[in-house]
Amino acid sequence: MKALFLTLLFLVAGISLKAQKPVLIELKEAVIKQAELELERAMAPPEGILYKFGQKYHITGEYTLQLTTRNKGEVVSVFVADKKNGNIPSQNRLKDQVLDFKFSFKMPKNKDYKLSYTFKF
Repeated sequence: MKALFLTLLFLVAGISLKAQKPVLIELKEAVIKQAELELERAMAPPEGILYKFGQKYHITGEYTLQLTTRNKGEVVSVFVADKKNGNIPSQNRLKDQVLDFKFSFKMPKNKDYKLSYTFKF
């Protein structure tokens, strides 16, 4: 009976771990589309991670950032392309936060994908 319970426990744990595995996206257009969708969710009130961040640090304005992603959804570089009605401290704080952002998908190894996204606070 104990062996059966342990077997079931490992089976359920294995299935849940497999379900959390990030999806591999290879096409550039699909990577950009999925990344934009995830950034939109992160900016959506009231539960979006970046929305909450902006509220906490009183970030205002509109910032267009150019992001480079690679491997397992990591953001590896962030550059400011444009800023409207914002300030430098908020811009830098947002850049740092976006650099720590992780997408839920993975990409082919040794391939970078660049995208531009406008964050409106």
